[in-house]
Amino acid sequence: MDLTYTAEEDEFRARLRAWLADTLPQLPPRPDPADWPGRRAYDLGWQRRLYDAGYAGLHWPVDAGGQGATPTQHLIFLEETEQAGAPYVGANFVGLLHAGPTIAAEGTAEQRARWLPPILRGDEVWCQGFSEPDAGSDLAALRTRAVRDGDHYVVTGSKIWTSHAEVADWCELLVRTAPVTARTPKHRGISWLAMPMDAPGVTVRPLRTLAGSTEFAEMFLDEVRVPVANRVGEENDGWRVTMVTLSFERGTAFVGEVVACRRTLGALAAEARKNGRWDDPVLRRRLGRLNVEFHALWRLTQWNVSEAQRTGGVPGAGGSVFKLRYSHARQELYDTAAEVLGAGALDADHDWVLDRLSSLSYTIAAGTSQIQQNIVAERILGLPKGR
Repeated sequence: MDLTYTAEEDEFRARLRAWLADTLPQLPPRPDPADWPGRRAYDLGWQRRLYDAGYAGLHWPVDAGGQGATPTQHLIFLEETEQAGAPYVGANFVGLLHAGPTIAAEGTAEQRARWLPPILRGDEVWCQGFSEPDAGSDLAALRTRAVRDGDHYVVTGSKIWTSHAEVADWCELLVRTAPVTARTPKHRGISWLAMPMDAPGVTVRPLRTLAGSTEFAEMFLDEVRVPVANRVGEENDGWRVTMVTLSFERGTAFVGEVVACRRTLGALAAEARKNGRWDDPVLRRRLGRLNVEFHALWRLTQWNVSEAQRTGGVPGAGGSVFKLRYSHARQELYDTAAEVLGAGALDADHDWVLDRLSSLSYTIAAGTSQIQQNIVAERILGLPKGR
């Protein structure tokens, strides 16, 4: 793969830098991290600015409302916005990086016209209703059921770790539309629905994380009626559609964070030089190895995005390689931050300390490391499944 930049890509980078330099000083103050309605408004406002400037859904195909940018332009966008300290997608995470790309790949023309423009404009927020209390890492063991009643499904069950549920307008929801039997394995009989969060019967209870934030919630569904027209893909084919969603989550959703980690690594080195911990050769070697690690992850990102473009826009199993290695590298980065901070690692108000607490979830979120290892072993290395 040619990793050099063309004149057109260099021009794109320069134009983006100029826009960021002009736009970022105009942004209002960031809201308190605990103020989720305020964060929703702030994130939607940033998304609208991106939309008006032609940077919303940069990598989405043109027929889905995106700009049809090349993979390299997409990576340049992520790199420049992160280095400039621009707002992250925040509350728009699920819509922009999970549900939107899935609907673009699997939805009907009517579904794409209904849901994609509001996501890109910053009009609507989505949450993810996949995980369940009794399913653990075995997503296919979900038990939330959807019973067909004319033109609607009647949905009953519960979800947990529902990202951004308390401020969401829509939920990408996995339900069981056929019971598990000897002839219907658990991976079949699942459907992917778009559920309006204001529907009667939806109850949301925020969950407080170790870091004190509430971006997750429990969600209880009591005979919620969801139109059949809101089903993406065929009935009982939801597991295949879900694999499309998860391939985006594992393959491209964390891309911008690699750049953020590289920036943090530079700040750690600067802090170590200032407080004297740079004199420790073991720490210096660790920082050097992490520098190489994140550069390698960036190259892997470039390859994964280019491969997705070549094969139709959906990231493949290579996303699991990235997600597996990135999760552990991020945890090691913030463990190293604790070494640099020394006693300051106990200061819960320090950003690096909060990021360290947050990093503990990365080997669980978007599929546990054990699940990713199985995917790599079976789908890439061709090893037999365990018995």
